[in-house]
Formats: sequence, structure tokens, C-alpha cells
Amino acid sequence: MKIIILGAGQVGGTLAEHLASEANDITVVDTDGDRLRDLGDRLDIRTVQGRGSLPTVLRQAGADDADMLVAVTNSDETNMVACQVAYSLFHTPTKIARVRESAYLTREELFDNDHIPVDVLISPEQVVTNYIKRLIEHPGSLQVIDFAEGKAQLVAVKAYYGGPLVGQQLRQIRAHMPNVDTRVAAIFRRDRPITPRGDTVIEADDEVFFIAAKKDIRAVMGELRRIDETNKRVVIAGGGQIGERLAEAIESRYQVKIIEMSPARCRHLSDTLESTVVLQGSASDKDLMLEENIADADIFLALTNDDEANIMSSLLAKRLGARKVMTIINNPAYVDLVQGGDIDIAISPQLATIGTLLAHVRRGDIVSVHSLRRGAAEAIEAVAHGDAKSSKVVGKAIEDISLPTGTTIGAIIRDEQVLIAHDDTVIESGDHVILFVVDKKHIRDVEKLFHVGLSFF
Repeated sequence: MKIIILGAGQVGGTLAEHLASEANDITVVDTDGDRLRDLGDRLDIRTVQGRGSLPTVLRQAGADDADMLVAVTNSDETNMVACQVAYSLFHTPTKIARVRESAYLTREELFDNDHIPVDVLISPEQVVTNYIKRLIEHPGSLQVIDFAEGKAQLVAVKAYYGGPLVGQQLRQIRAHMPNVDTRVAAIFRRDRPITPRGDTVIEADDEVFFIAAKKDIRAVMGELRRIDETNKRVVIAGGGQIGERLAEAIESRYQVKIIEMSPARCRHLSDTLESTVVLQGSASDKDLMLEENIADADIFLALTNDDEANIMSSLLAKRLGARKVMTIINNPAYVDLVQGGDIDIAISPQLATIGTLLAHVRRGDIVSVHSLRRGAAEAIEAVAHGDAKSSKVVGKAIEDISLPTGTTIGAIIRDEQVLIAHDDTVIESGDHVILFVVDKKHIRDVEKLFHVGLSFF
């Protein structure tokens, strides 16, 4: 697939990295020559320096025969104009734009071929807000992913000493919970993937990914670890777009406080939010944190745009007694360094966003793609089409499907029903199949499984 990416920042660079390794023809456009040189040195891609909304620059990038334009510059207006130019002059089939300003996003009638021709809108702030909200709703989870509009969920937890299943084989899950069907999709032990089998023994500190119907998630988590107390008190450092959206989404069910430096922003938050307490000051101010009883906080969230400030305020909050600490980290190099110590969960906005983009780039009918373990693995929701003659999966039992190495099928959503995958489960046309892919070099093979007939040649 021939793809033009406008913007060589964190999201554009991460997307280029994902796609370049999958035999796509990638061109990245940016005004910053240093960023382009850095990407060009690391990846097998073309780069073009210039403003991505200009017809001459798009033509130089190969827009005449591009399959897709992904506009993820820092300017909403540049992204939207670029999609208009690609549609009007180059008839680019698929146009994806990152749009951050909520004033645009709330006017859906703007985005169609008669107005601003954007096929897919990406709002990183909303994606990250939803991601954090799910983590708050599932105490003890490291990652929570919805499939089939929330009918099934994939949850990552760390197995703790004393958990009912620690030291026992996976097949014991069924004996412990005869009325709950679940499947362990993957286990990471000391950062290495282990293919789960019935005789696999769960060890303390294993990172376990399991899939189940949404209603059964809490019961399964109780088998793998002690269930954390319900979250009630949430403190947010940073009243920017993500902080405001998150507070708005959860303030009706939790006691929420926001700590924000800017007096003008504090006034805006006070006027906008219903019950959230807004405090003007720095989350790195020890006296303020003590005064606001940070030791009573169930969750402390550092959501500013400054990685260093987020890390320092998170470490302080943990030291002063906050039960769980989550922080946004924009620099991918920092994520692995900080997670798992005093900081319980490090959230990478670009990795949270990248799955939304990848779902539209994958071949076959791919509904959603989610980056797991900071990009090392992926969870994919694919739709099976065709019949036993035209499809490699339809009409076959899971044990008879030739899955790529390190790939497991976790569940099947059929209409309103969540079917946890077992060896004798037969896939039907129209099923939503949830796959876990540990080794990303096999992504293309997974895509081919869900093509009908010979369309992938």
C-alpha cells in the first residue's frame, strides 16, 4: 500500500515505524528537515521536506497514485486542507486527519465529501481519555481494551503472590470458575512472551492478558490477583484537554480534583466542570499535596505535556501515599524506564492513538487494532467473510486453522454473543474474531487469513 504521512512528530514517526516494517511504500512529509533525516536514517522510507497542504509538495510525495493520506501534523487546519487538496486534485481514496479542536469535532456535518473530505477523524485526546477511563474503572489492570463495542474486553494484569491461580496450571481456571468462560491470550514473563497452554503454570509477577465477556472481567481478575478496592478519589495534575475531558467523563461517579498552574485555565475549568474541585498550583509542590491529603487519593494522574514534570509529580505523589499512580509519557524511551517502579502505569499517547490509525491501514476487514506492551504486540479484531471454499477461516474449527507463530484466537463475537475460543469452536461468516499477535512480523500473514478468495494477490 502506498501511504503518505504528513507530520514527522511522535504520532507520525511511530506510525511510519510500524508500517515501514510491513512492506508498505511510505513517504513522510514535514517542514522539519532534522526530524526527516532522523526518520530516514532509521527506516526504509522516502521523506519530503515542505508544507503538507501544498499541492506541489503532495505531488512530490507521490499523491498522484497514493492509496492513503494520513495527516497528523500539529495543525488541525493543515490536516483538513491537506485532505481537501488530496481529494480535489489527486482523488486519494482514503484520507485520515488528526483533529484536536473540540469545536470542529462536535460538528460532524463538516466532514464529508461535500464539505471537508475526511474519511476518518482521529482525536488523540479523546482516545487517551477513554483509555485512562477504562483503567480507572478496572482497579488492578495494566491495560483494558474494548472489542465489538464493549461486548468483550481484553485485560492485562500482573499476577500477585497469593492469587488463587498463581502456581497452578491454566486449565484450573475452569475448575475455579465453572460459570465463567475466559481465555488467557498471552503471558509475558520477565518481558518475554510465553504461548499459553493448558499446562502452563502462572507465576507471580507474570503479565497475563485474558479475554472475557465484559460482565465476567472482574471475576477473572479476582482469580489472578487480589482485587483492589474500588477507586473513589482521583487527583489529576494538569487541566489541559485530556485532564478536562477525563474529569468531565468521571466526575459524576468519583471525587475528582484537578491541580492546574494557569489561573486562566483554572477559571475555565471551574466554569465548565460540575463537581470537580479545581486547585491552582503545582503538583510538584509538596506542601500543596500534603494540604490536599494526597495520601487519601486512590489514583493520582499526571497528565501535563511535560514528561519530566509528570514523572516528578508522580514520584512525589507515590512517596506521599497515593495508592496508584499513572502518568502520561510522550517520549517512548522513558516509558519502559518508569513503569513498574513507583509509577504503576506509564501511558504513551502515540501508542494509544496508533491502533486507531492501524485499523484503517490493515488489509482485510480489520475493525480495530490495539498496540500492546508498548508496541511489542498487537490485538486485532477482524471480521470473517465468505464460505468454506473462499475463506481460510470460515467453516473451520480453530484447531484446524493454520495460525502464524505466536498468534492465538482469544474470542469470537457472534451477533450479541461472546464465544471464548476453544479448539473445537467453528468460525462462521460475519464473526468478529479477536486475535493476539505476539510477533508483529506475522501481521501480514494474519491479514491474509481474513481475505476472501485471491484478493490479496
